[in-house]
Amino acid sequence: MSRSPLHPIPLLSEGYQDTPAPLPPLLPPLQNPSSRSWASRVCGPSTWGLSCLLALQHFLVLASLLWASHLLLLHGLPPGGLSYPPAQLLASSFFSCGLSTVLQTWMGSRLPLIQAPSLEFLIPALVLTNQKLPLTTKTPGNASLSLPLCSLTRSCHGLELWNTSLREVSGAVVVSGLLQGTIGLLGVPGRVFPYCGPLVLAPSLVVAGLSAHKEVAQFCSAHWGLALLLILLMVVCSQHLGSCQIPLCSWRPSSTSTHICIPVFRLLSVLAPVACVWFISAFVGTSVIPLQLSEPSDAPWFWLPHPGEWEWPLLTPRALAAGISMALAASTSSLGCYALCGQLLRLSPPPPHACSRGLSLEGLGSVLAGLLGSPLGTASSFPNVGTVSLFQTGSRRVAHLVGLFCMGLGLSPRLAQLFTSIPLPVLGGVLGVTQAVVLSAGFSSFHLADIDSGRNVFIVGFSIFMALLLPRWLREAPVLLNTGWSPLDMFLRSLLAEPIFLAGLLGFLLENTISGTRAERGLGQRLPTSFTAQEIQMLQQSRRKAAQEYGLPLPIRNLCSCIPQPLHCLCPMPEDSGDEGGSSKTGERADLLPNSGESYSTASREGVRSQ
Repeated sequence: MSRSPLHPIPLLSEGYQDTPAPLPPLLPPLQNPSSRSWASRVCGPSTWGLSCLLALQHFLVLASLLWASHLLLLHGLPPGGLSYPPAQLLASSFFSCGLSTVLQTWMGSRLPLIQAPSLEFLIPALVLTNQKLPLTTKTPGNASLSLPLCSLTRSCHGLELWNTSLREVSGAVVVSGLLQGTIGLLGVPGRVFPYCGPLVLAPSLVVAGLSAHKEVAQFCSAHWGLALLLILLMVVCSQHLGSCQIPLCSWRPSSTSTHICIPVFRLLSVLAPVACVWFISAFVGTSVIPLQLSEPSDAPWFWLPHPGEWEWPLLTPRALAAGISMALAASTSSLGCYALCGQLLRLSPPPPHACSRGLSLEGLGSVLAGLLGSPLGTASSFPNVGTVSLFQTGSRRVAHLVGLFCMGLGLSPRLAQLFTSIPLPVLGGVLGVTQAVVLSAGFSSFHLADIDSGRNVFIVGFSIFMALLLPRWLREAPVLLNTGWSPLDMFLRSLLAEPIFLAGLLGFLLENTISGTRAERGLGQRLPTSFTAQEIQMLQQSRRKAAQEYGLPLPIRNLCSCIPQPLHCLCPMPEDSGDEGGSSKTGERADLLPNSGESYSTASREGVRSQ
């Protein structure tokens, strides 16, 4: 094993800009070849084996987030409170997340974004079922967290009320999906996103990283020793040993021996620590899960998810109000995910057509999830974007594998039930590290604007503080918000409890109503007046790269001329098509990082492609 002197490059783009008027893309920063990360030099996950390992790690993060969301929603479930096994509920969520992920990476935003439930769906669901987040309690003989049973308003009201509540939540998920899809089809994200500069994105990312700290602490408190061990191992593997290179294999493509060294510790910075701590947790027996959620059930080995298998979603005025709040909050969160993922992969900001398509297909995924009976919709997952930053590589191939694996697992509730044994410290540790990366990405976005400006200092501080204060204020108020009309109360309680939505809304309003120069707002980075030959070539490469990565696949792109005029906002504009003389077709390359493969020889490049 050799210690490489190379240092991983910061993955955040140096030229992030969002302006109302279309601007030519920024020139990529000139890079020293010795400063590129492994993913830039070896074309990312070039083999199927490595792609499967990365997909497995993304799946572990997705499974942790999915199971944690179900635990928080069903923690008050009384014994026999569901007329079907909870494993089938988890399997339906896996299936809808997998299908939504495949659609998103194939013809949505085209970014390698994993789709999963988020707090934007969980908070309105808890409000709709008259629940609060679980309180910490000690179990006899084991100083660990146990999610309490029958301690809340509606938790012990019996089978009928619980099933009715979950049907209402599924109805709210369907409403949110329909509204999200409509917003995307109308092209609203594409019109709004250019007005979201660094001072809108940065507070949203900071709040997204901070919003789940209480839930993460709850899971970690099940066993602080194991949680700290997992966090320590993930930090050491991804950061301290991140540049340690290990020879992978050697072959002779043209009578010349070629050795490839990969940073194994960084690429396995989730799988290895989770496997280690999961084994230790099973050995000492610290997995504390409510019995009615983890005990063996009569879940089938195989089933085909289909709408209406249990009961159809229940559409009520309260469900309609909760669904509208879900749609608004999830849309805000997803737009932040698009911008963050593009920055981490050193791509230009997502164009309007990619944002609109992405939100439309996220809405379709939520509609499917609600019809299948899932109480949680699908949205772009911040923890999985944080995992991309840990690996320093992103790939559509990996995202497709995650989606297919989730769909396959959703066909077998008995196999999906295996993931209900994930120890609580593992849930807390994985989500803690990935949320911390999102938080740090938010802070790193501040440098794109003039952070010393009094205007910007006020916008950032006010947006973050108020986004964290209002939900706590609403939760601790001695008298609940009451307007006299239950649906309006439900809408306000749900929306005012969404920190990411509040941060994005406040940042957007203040950024676009308080006067400031373009340079002060971080929107003034224009191209230089004169170009060298190298800069012109890099500009052309940047345009081709954006057209390839955000453009539709060729079979779908050929249909753009046939769709109605109001839906043309989903198709690339002529100015987005880039240089038609590009060397590769859209989606052919697995790695999304720019300049991948430019720093090694043609023979090596052909050897990698031949695999």
